[in-house]
Amino acid sequence: MFRCIFSEGNIYKNLLDGQWVNSRSGKRDKILSPSDGSLVGEVPATTPEEADAFVKGAAQAQKSWAKVPVNERADILHKAAYILEREKETIADILVREIAKNKKSSLSEIARTADLIHFTAEEGKHITGESLSSGAFPGFHETKLSISNRVPLGVVLAIAPFNYPINLAASKIAPALVAGNSVVFKPPTQGSVSALYFSRVLCEAGLPPGVLNVITGQGRAIGDYLVSHPLVNMVAFTGSSKVGKHIASLTGMKPLLLELGGKDAAIVLEDADLALAAQHIVAGAFSFSGQRCTAVKRILVMDPVADKLIGHILPLVRAMTVGRPDDNADITTLISGEAADFVQELIDDAMKKGAKLLIGNKREKNLIYPTLFDNVTVDMRIAWEEPFGPVLPVIRVKTVDEAVKITNDSEYGLQASVFSKNIEGIFKVASQLDVGTVQVNGKTERGPDHFPFVGVKSSGMGTQGIRYSIEAMTRTKAVVLNFN
Repeated sequence: MFRCIFSEGNIYKNLLDGQWVNSRSGKRDKILSPSDGSLVGEVPATTPEEADAFVKGAAQAQKSWAKVPVNERADILHKAAYILEREKETIADILVREIAKNKKSSLSEIARTADLIHFTAEEGKHITGESLSSGAFPGFHETKLSISNRVPLGVVLAIAPFNYPINLAASKIAPALVAGNSVVFKPPTQGSVSALYFSRVLCEAGLPPGVLNVITGQGRAIGDYLVSHPLVNMVAFTGSSKVGKHIASLTGMKPLLLELGGKDAAIVLEDADLALAAQHIVAGAFSFSGQRCTAVKRILVMDPVADKLIGHILPLVRAMTVGRPDDNADITTLISGEAADFVQELIDDAMKKGAKLLIGNKREKNLIYPTLFDNVTVDMRIAWEEPFGPVLPVIRVKTVDEAVKITNDSEYGLQASVFSKNIEGIFKVASQLDVGTVQVNGKTERGPDHFPFVGVKSSGMGTQGIRYSIEAMTRTKAVVLNFN
């Protein structure tokens, strides 16, 4: 059982300088389950005036935290990972209720997060500096020696999304902490309760007061204030491209790590293993009801093999279970009615413009059944817009060049998959795709978490992945010795 008290029944508190506190305004946001509308909990609706204390407290605590040896910082993270593993059932049950993620996937997210934290703790010990002699540069001989190290940036503002409120919080917080930064953590509103449970894990692990301050509230109320606060030295954000661009417009010269939207394409060539491609495409498209930035969001298939590919895909989609997350259904309710309305708009537009419905277009409130379209054309919204729901368009193409062009014409550039048995041809296609990652004969996905994770264009800024994130959250500081 948790030994760090952070709530009174369903009334949850923020973490400020080692104390769990309520909002002084007394205002709260009610978090309702997307599945049945039941109350999951209430979290403080923090005001900008209150938010200042969270940033100032973190800035003050960071000065001492940076002096703690990295092995001791790593020990605290390891302890947090063990506590997270211990509390996995409790936190998974909260995820099921709060974001309608099924129990199996919720437990998987927690296990993956514990592994990420362990790996980050060890990787932090390997971040080293270097020494350079001036003798390697013409005209200087051996007159200077540069000794450089990585030093923390200061206060990192971590903003996590609803779909992975544990894992995508840890992917920001753990690298920041092991590098010697303090963190102000702004959870997603829908996902706040899960994120507060994770914050309690870090609190119990022994983080000094103020090294992690956690502040809940609506992004529209405190988001702009936090990202533009003069004591925030870096912003790490996962969310929509619209919000990410807005953050970038406010932060000036602050370093950013932005993980934004995607319209990932699965390109299927004529010589592909179609059964394998179908398995990966369905898993990639419909996991967590398509509410993933790296979900497969369109299929670009060579016309001669399109019918055969669809023949493999349809039975897999038909076999998916639809229902409640506590029943471990494959497809569960979307995060909100507004999210379901948007997906329905894209479906209706495709139907109106002549797409062939193969399965789906069935809705019960914010539950959208898995939907597959054939004969989607580039004048349809579903060809370009990110649904963040369980709908998948098939676009038939005549040439590889056409598939590459449609992929690259997107405003997004997160990932793409290429299915083929011709490795030389795969590398040729991969070199032409304007995306951060090309998956070969596999679904688009994030991870393993130490791999580089990159988005270009409207899909993001900066490189994530454990070592890359630690490097992004530190800077080089050089001391030059002069020999006269």
